[in-house]
Amino acid sequence: MSTLSLAPAFAPVPVRRGSTVRLTRRGRLVVFLTSLFLVLAVAFMLAGGAVGTGSSGEPAPTEIVQVAPGDTLWGIASEIATDGDVRSMMNEIERLNALESAGLSAGQKLRVPVVSD
Repeated sequence: MSTLSLAPAFAPVPVRRGSTVRLTRRGRLVVFLTSLFLVLAVAFMLAGGAVGTGSSGEPAPTEIVQVAPGDTLWGIASEIATDGDVRSMMNEIERLNALESAGLSAGQKLRVPVVSD
């Protein structure tokens, strides 16, 4: 009769309980800031991708209106706004003309959205 014996190929490595590496307060700060920098760098790289499309958009149709003496932005916007939302029309006119305030001067030319009924 033959006997078969099995023996482990590798002996288990004893586990050390205590670590020989100790980080000081400055070392922990450096590790933390480095980790934070790496996380932020990865986030900026992932978020920095372009989200635009390859085709250009079509601009909204506008017309030019000349401001008469006594005209206000509210009055011009209320004439154009068909749905009654004058404030949003004022904001749109301000955006189209890059106006910093609602003050207008006589003779000024404004781009206003064309509203189809």
